[in-house]
Amino acid sequence: MFLRDIVSRITDPEPWSEGENIPWQDESFSPRMLKIHLSQKSDAASRRKSVIQRQVDWIHRAILTSKSSLILDLGCGPGLYLTQLAKLGHRCVGIDYSPAAVQFAQNQAACLDLPCAYLQGDIRLASFGNGYDLVMIIFGEFNVFRPADAMMILNKAFAAMKSGGMFLAEVMRYEALEIIGKSDPTWYSAASGVFSDNAYICLEETLWNKKSHTTTIRYFVIDAESSDVTRYAQSYQAYTVDQYEEMLSQCGFNEVNYYESLGDVSNEYSDEMFVIAALK
Repeated sequence: MFLRDIVSRITDPEPWSEGENIPWQDESFSPRMLKIHLSQKSDAASRRKSVIQRQVDWIHRAILTSKSSLILDLGCGPGLYLTQLAKLGHRCVGIDYSPAAVQFAQNQAACLDLPCAYLQGDIRLASFGNGYDLVMIIFGEFNVFRPADAMMILNKAFAAMKSGGMFLAEVMRYEALEIIGKSDPTWYSAASGVFSDNAYICLEETLWNKKSHTTTIRYFVIDAESSDVTRYAQSYQAYTVDQYEEMLSQCGFNEVNYYESLGDVSNEYSDEMFVIAALK
C-alpha cells in the first residue's frame, strides 16, 4: 500500500474482509508479540503476573473446586495461565496460533517439569482431544471469530469435555464493542514495536457495523524510512447476553452462570468483558 491508498480507502469494509486477524502466526510478528505478552508494564496482550495469579486462584477454587483436573486453554498464548494452573496440580493442554508463544510455553513446561502439552495451530482446525474437566477461552478471544466459526469452536469444546465439565469464557460486552467501534481514530509513533523492528507510525481507526453488530479495527503501519504502508485488520463480533446463552444452549450446555470478571480482580478491561461458565 501507499499513503494515497489510505486516503482512498473503503470507509465501510465488510467485517473480516481485510483479514481474519493480526498475523499472530507470522515468524517475524510472533516474537515481537511475545515480548508484549511477557511485559509487566500493562495488561495489553496478557495480564501482568500478579493479576494472572489472582485469576488462576479463582479458577482453581471457584470453577474447579480445588480438584485436580484436565484443562484445555484455547488461545493459550505463552502459557501464562496454564503454567500457574499446573503448579496447583492440574494437567494442561494449550493451543495457540503463535509459534513463538507456543515455543516459550513448551520451554517453560520442560524447565519446570510441568504436566503441560502445547500445540501450535488454529483452534478452528486443531483437534481438541477429549476428557477435559475445563475448556477455557479468555481475554475476548471468542469474539474475534465469525459467528459460524464461533459456533464450531463451541461445539468442538462441548465434544471435548467430559460430562460435568465446565466451559469458561471471558467475552466482550456488546456495549463495549459498540463503543470501541464508534471511537475516534488515533495514531502513535514507535522506534520499534509489535508491528515492526524498525521505526514506524501507526494510524488506527475503528468501525462499527450496525447491521452485523461488529467492530473492525484497522491499523495502517507506515515505515518511517520508506513510507511504505502495511494494513492490518481484525474484526470482533458483538453478542448480547441472550445470544451467548442461546449459542451455549444450541451446543447442549445446561446450567450457565455469569461473573463480572475472573474473580475479584479489577483491571483496565473489566468494563469491556465479563465471564460465562457453562456446565455440560
